[in-house]
Amino acid sequence: MKKIVLLLLLVSGFQLAAFSQDMTELVKKVKAKLDQVNDYVADGKMKTDVTFIKAPVGKVKMYYKKPGKFKLRRDGGISVLPKGGISISPGALMTTSDFVALAAGEAVVEGVKTKVVKLLPLNENSEIVLTTMYIDEPNLLIKKATTTTKESGTYEMTFSYGKYSSYALPDKIVFSFNTKDYKLPRGISMEFEDDAKPSELDKMKNKKGKVEITYASYLINKGVEDSVFK
Repeated sequence: MKKIVLLLLLVSGFQLAAFSQDMTELVKKVKAKLDQVNDYVADGKMKTDVTFIKAPVGKVKMYYKKPGKFKLRRDGGISVLPKGGISISPGALMTTSDFVALAAGEAVVEGVKTKVVKLLPLNENSEIVLTTMYIDEPNLLIKKATTTTKESGTYEMTFSYGKYSSYALPDKIVFSFNTKDYKLPRGISMEFEDDAKPSELDKMKNKKGKVEITYASYLINKGVEDSVFK
């Protein structure tokens, strides 16, 4: 009986290993597609929906350089994205090959069937604790990603693709996060109603914030100076 149980455990272990290996290969293919882009400069518009920040829709310019450098500049010089090393570029989701990829089923995202993959960094000093990706396997595109970090809580990104899908670059990104983990950039202050009660302020701070970026154009692989990211 013990031998049968042991045999079943071994078989299950081999099946799990094989399934995880399949996910590793899928992630590597997605990464290879993303790696086509060494750098880009993109123009777009950003809409911010955060309870305690009044920010109109504004033009933005974004800079990316492999493996994980990202810079966003908004009209007026102020970015309202959370601080803590967060990048909204798809290429920055996989800046390392040191990870374990685990299969986590399937899900439909915006009408597209996706493979759900959990990425566990092997580097214990990584700021990222866990990333769950929803991958459109036939097109090798990340449709959604949920990332848990040590410093900035958990945030989610959804990606919509169009004319730049061959580079795995989105036409639109929706970035969602919990405002209680929000680290205000310099130059921005919380703006509440003057008669708001402390309990109401706490509720306002503990809501979901959302940033939408719609891309108008990309300039891909034309070179970006390192000084841009300082």
